[in-house]
Amino acid sequence: MKLIFSYCWVLILWCNPTFFRCFKKALSIQKTEHSYTQLGKMHMLKGDMEGAIAIYKKAVEAFPENSDLLSVLGLLHLQTGDTQKAFEHLGNAMTYDSQNVKAIMGAGSIIQDHGDFDVALTKYRVAAAVTPESHALWNNIGMCFFGKKKYVAAISCLKRAHYLAPFEWRTCYNLGLAHLTMHQYASAFHFISAAINLKPKFAPLFMLLGVALTHLEDVNNAKQAYEQAITIQSDDPMTYLNYAIMLHNNGEKSQAAAQYAKFELHNKTRTTNDPDVNALVAKLGPILHMGS
Repeated sequence: MKLIFSYCWVLILWCNPTFFRCFKKALSIQKTEHSYTQLGKMHMLKGDMEGAIAIYKKAVEAFPENSDLLSVLGLLHLQTGDTQKAFEHLGNAMTYDSQNVKAIMGAGSIIQDHGDFDVALTKYRVAAAVTPESHALWNNIGMCFFGKKKYVAAISCLKRAHYLAPFEWRTCYNLGLAHLTMHQYASAFHFISAAINLKPKFAPLFMLLGVALTHLEDVNNAKQAYEQAITIQSDDPMTYLNYAIMLHNNGEKSQAAAQYAKFELHNKTRTTNDPDVNALVAKLGPILHMGS
């Protein structure tokens, strides 16, 4: 309770306009890394990412060799979806400090998202030597191994991340996904359920829960999971596709055809390069249409 109160008190103080004016006045008198950092944090606490980026840009202009300022600016660009600028600033941060963990993690995640898992793992090895107890690091390493289809190694790394941060829903989600891929459905159900308790408004979790329950032969609860996923997010085509497959396998042909029609409707606005999904659609599409 004291921790929550303390955080709220800091938030109220930092969002006070007087503090903005004081730090701006301080910067007008003398430019310091600390003043820029605190002013940038105030903008972030207010949810003003563009304002924070503007402050950190000025900070980097004043202190171009400060790796911490460069890494934060890069992460802010990454958060706003500008991966090109993010990678540029994170790369500059690592030029001045090759062991800057924030920069390594940010750059590694960009490389990982582009599917270059071996290069990302090389980056993460450097970070692991500096911060071996980082749950985010082990989560990312685990998902690199998952991308390389080394699922046993992925689960091992993800379980270490889970041990370090048991209430991090993303790690639970990733563990559920990895166990589903390994056909370990009871373990998948365990971690997906834990993730749902931590993040109950995230639709893909309920879709994965539906998949796990289907393989555990609990069809009624699987249906409820898919319906909940659709209630939260009605435009995800993969939910309708998995729901249609489950209904078809359960002998409910007309209902399966109706869900597949919704999949086609929502899939028109999205394109997927996943060959497994494309092959599945090509194979099951004609069969599911026959139920209509």
